[in-house]
Amino acid sequence: MSRKWVEKESPLWIERGIVSRDQVNQILSLYEDKKHAIGLLPILGSLLVGLGILSFIAANWQYIPEIARLTMIIVFMAAFYTGGETLLRRGHEKLGMAIVSLGVISFGAGIILIGQMFHLVAYNAFSFILWASAGTLTAYLYRSRYLYLIGLLLFNAAQIYSVSEFDTFSYAAFVLMLAGLGWYAWQQRSPLLIGCLAFSVTLHSMLWTTSGEFKFIWMFIPAMALYTIGDWVKDRTERFALQFAPLVAAFIFGMFMVLFPLDWAGSHLNDYLRAQPATYLTLLAILFVLSVAGKLRSGAGAVSSAFEWILLAPYLYLPDGIELLYLLALFFFSLYVLWRGYAEEWRFKINVGTVLFIVATLIAYGKLTWDFMDKSLFFIIGGVLLLLLSWFLNRRKKQFFHDGREGGERP
Repeated sequence: MSRKWVEKESPLWIERGIVSRDQVNQILSLYEDKKHAIGLLPILGSLLVGLGILSFIAANWQYIPEIARLTMIIVFMAAFYTGGETLLRRGHEKLGMAIVSLGVISFGAGIILIGQMFHLVAYNAFSFILWASAGTLTAYLYRSRYLYLIGLLLFNAAQIYSVSEFDTFSYAAFVLMLAGLGWYAWQQRSPLLIGCLAFSVTLHSMLWTTSGEFKFIWMFIPAMALYTIGDWVKDRTERFALQFAPLVAAFIFGMFMVLFPLDWAGSHLNDYLRAQPATYLTLLAILFVLSVAGKLRSGAGAVSSAFEWILLAPYLYLPDGIELLYLLALFFFSLYVLWRGYAEEWRFKINVGTVLFIVATLIAYGKLTWDFMDKSLFFIIGGVLLLLLSWFLNRRKKQFFHDGREGGERP
């Protein structure tokens, strides 16, 4: 529940005599009126300053003597860290953390520029991994979410660089990210940090397969292992944060299989997607059993969420009907999310389910009508359908929460 929501709903409470104006003011006093936009200004400013410094140095790098280059790198980095620490001690938390982040940026820029200066040849992503590790240590030192996200972004960049430049998955980057930033997120018990880490793990899983070492479908083993871990977490928001990214990846994969069926027909499925069935299906089945066991441990209400595995059913191993089965899976999954959102009275899940259902409907409409309907009529009917569907779902959502069944807005 947020201050903004209380301000919006409180006039109705007062009108119905549920609370008085003084009681509403007391409730509002419990919620700090955070100026998020103002708090973002130092962060955005630090990013612009960092980019400006990097672009200026890069443009004039060849004209600067080597000793001056080294001096500049050391001076800039020391100045940013010292300045940020000074501001933090004086109580300027946002601005101080923004300046410290410039120290992290200048550290990485120094690594890259020194490598160019001495013509060092990179055979792996070690320089990016070192940079990301420094960002992680800084996040631990200052206990900052912002620095945590920078470290996470740098590990993602290191993995992308390793796969794109060397066609090699960096296990060092993955393990260091999972160990360092995973432990930090778990200590903080922050759904935001856990969710961002889950997204990064899912991204690394995809890069692991696109590096050429494994078939693409293998990405869902580590991704769904993360999902399964979430089933053994007690807190609902933390569990949702762990499971959101793997489910989104599975939903997008299903969309891809529906929208591009011809590209994956015949041998292409074996060449790019299908893993060796015995090993893959066995591991997937083990994860499914562990997931269901975790749901049973959480209570009878959580068991129904086993339906989410409908996205992971191995349809692509069937001889035909793959496109239709993935389309049905998208529909049933979106309807399930929408139903669970209403059942749990969770506004965010209702919004997600609404978006997924609209996307699934548009995909089905496009697949069924594109080949035989006039294209202008296709877009007109599709637009009208989308508007009517959006109106109906939003009306249903507003009516649901207006009836007073919330009892408190869900996180």
